[in-house]
Amino acid sequence: MKKGIHPENYRPVVFKDMSNDEIFISRSTINAKDTIEIDGVTYPLVKLEITSASHPFYTGKQKLVDTAGRVDKFMSRYANRKK
Repeated sequence: MKKGIHPENYRPVVFKDMSNDEIFISRSTINAKDTIEIDGVTYPLVKLEITSASHPFYTGKQKLVDTAGRVDKFMSRYANRKK
């Protein structure tokens, strides 16, 4: 590896999935404003909206989307403009 081009501040960081409170610790250089204490050790905390623990592709649980209701809502809103 070339010297002087890689970050030096790798450290353990906690990533927290806010949708299901799943946490995991990984090494990162990301700047974090919040901290969290786990097993007596304080780590920087990065809050995430979605991770592999909550993403439908990984969990196999899909959310039901009401497409018929959306189409009806669209048609009722813009149907009278055709006339």
